[in-house]
Amino acid sequence: MATLFSKANRRKLLAWIVPPLAFYMMKLLYFTCKKKYYLPQSQLVEPSLYALWHGELLMLPFAYIHISSSQKLDAIISLHGDGEMIAKIIHLFGGGTIRGSSSKGSTTVLKQALRSLQAGRDIAITPDGPRGPRHSIANGLIDLAKLKNVPIVTLNCQPSSYWKMKSWDAFCVPKPFCTLSYYIGEPFYINDLSHEEAREIIQKMLLKHAV
Repeated sequence: MATLFSKANRRKLLAWIVPPLAFYMMKLLYFTCKKKYYLPQSQLVEPSLYALWHGELLMLPFAYIHISSSQKLDAIISLHGDGEMIAKIIHLFGGGTIRGSSSKGSTTVLKQALRSLQAGRDIAITPDGPRGPRHSIANGLIDLAKLKNVPIVTLNCQPSSYWKMKSWDAFCVPKPFCTLSYYIGEPFYINDLSHEEAREIIQKMLLKHAV
């Protein structure tokens, strides 16, 4: 009986139950909200790297669905326990996942992401995840953009009213019936920039409409 209710089995049960519940709750929340989309003037190209803050990711799958014609996306998700639930939610949205982060499985993640880009698939990445610091820019996003010379597109979701969790990323949960303002940045390239220059411009773009 103790084995049945072990920590590992409880985690597996949650990973099976939570994702579909969260998926439908996200769709219901999105339905109740008014949406405003601020789109780039330049045409979006495929493949691209979509950068978003970890604390804003809850409602951003809808932004990608809204702007993408093909909706071929692989999201880089950490190997952390919560990452398993997030990965399953991404799958319910029709996206693929690449498991790992800049600290764990970084080489494998880089190789898989390069293969996805080569196949014409977009990549979604939270440059301050999975453990922060909040609003920092890890090298993974910069390395990918430089190696494949693909554009970076920033995504932000700015709710008119929301709850902020007491987590490292100040995770944002929009309140029902609020207005969701989606900001899709102008695509930009960093192949001619140093890592430090690239880090500064990515951070500046993402902070422009951060919650």
